[in-house]
Amino acid sequence: MSDPTFATLVSGWYERNARDLPWRKPGIGGWAILVSEVMLQQTPVVRVVPAFQAWLARWPEPRALAEDTPAEAIRMWGRLGYPRRAVRLRECAVAIVEWHGGVVPDRLDQLLALPGVGTYTARAVAAFAYGQRHPVVDTNVRRVVCRAIAGEPDAGPTTRPADLVATEELLPIEPAAAALASAAFMELGAVVCTARAPRCAICPVESSCAWRASGQAAPTGPTRRPQRYAGTDRQVRGLLLAVLRESTGPVPHQRLDQVWHDDVQRARALAGLVTDGLVEPVGEESFRLAGDGPAVPLP
Repeated sequence: MSDPTFATLVSGWYERNARDLPWRKPGIGGWAILVSEVMLQQTPVVRVVPAFQAWLARWPEPRALAEDTPAEAIRMWGRLGYPRRAVRLRECAVAIVEWHGGVVPDRLDQLLALPGVGTYTARAVAAFAYGQRHPVVDTNVRRVVCRAIAGEPDAGPTTRPADLVATEELLPIEPAAAALASAAFMELGAVVCTARAPRCAICPVESSCAWRASGQAAPTGPTRRPQRYAGTDRQVRGLLLAVLRESTGPVPHQRLDQVWHDDVQRARALAGLVTDGLVEPVGEESFRLAGDGPAVPLP
């Protein structure tokens, strides 16, 4: 198949079948796209939608978040998981205000310079917010390209430079069409070309898919070993954060001692929260969310 044909077919399918998600509204803007992409890391769409809407209702632009405290960002993040992302998002907001006048930059190098913004997120913002031509490669896109073009059933666990090259070769030259294709490739992998139960009968490129032509079966078993949660430090961190989020002031050490029975594991989880910048000690016997106190307006 020719590259333009592949992108055209998948983009046409996307325009007819794309899920109605709030970050796909026309003219949604760079800040909303950045927030959505950070929230969607390792978190299902169904959980992100209400969190995304609540976040933007409170902080509709970077300055609003930058002028609030890290503690409020952590509170607002709630149980979305991996709360360090909330702190990073606020750090991004501060950098956007200080470096770019409160406007999310549209240059890839400037996006990559923002705190915690990596290769995928920077390209996603550049493509989806600003209609630029960049390969936006996540697990779903890698799987689509690997199957349809390379004829392999699985793309492996991590993104490699070769994945960016292979995806970019499929993009139309015109930037807006390329940005649309990037969103379409991602959607196809998320809802049709899934890891273990691909819906090949409704795939827009099924007839020319190299993997289908090869006759190989889809891999069996999970794509990666599920992470255990019960009894882990991650669970203990979540329990500690829940207590601190619900407090309006410092929490005595004795109160935190009640959330978990294992003293060594609890102390280790609490120390990790402090190291990650999520929690800070107050004196010798209390703790609070990082930066919990009156907000200080930026210049």
